[in-house]
Amino acid sequence: MFCGHGLPRSLWLSHNKYLYEYQKQAVGTASPLQLVIMLYDGATKCMIEGRQAMLEKRIQDQNDSLQKAQKIIVELLTSLDMDQGGEIAKNLASLYKYVFNQLVEANIEDKVEKIDVAMKVMTELRSSWAEIEKTTKPAAQAGGDVNAAA
Repeated sequence: MFCGHGLPRSLWLSHNKYLYEYQKQAVGTASPLQLVIMLYDGATKCMIEGRQAMLEKRIQDQNDSLQKAQKIIVELLTSLDMDQGGEIAKNLASLYKYVFNQLVEANIEDKVEKIDVAMKVMTELRSSWAEIEKTTKPAAQAGGDVNAAA
């Protein structure tokens, strides 16, 4: 029996088991900044999948993918520390809400352009987090506190 990926089912399941273990390990050893970047990557991946499904008129796949992206956005939103984050947290909250609304509207109206806008915002934010992560690595290696930047 073959799966949709062209691999025998037993090989595909085995591959997924190892992939899951690798991902679990990666998340378990990631810094807070790396976790944020992983969430951005996951949301963007779901948006790309939802966009493709929309273009191919696969409504259920479109809905599933865009809802997964929305859940990740909600996770990012609820993880903000509004007390300590100040103006930056407020601005991120506004951007996350905007992205969330773009995805909802895209899904309801079948508008790829709204997914594109959401992906652009997330890509730019991810880039900023990646730059922060780069600048905190030397401090962490020297014994600095990486969590202070998150």
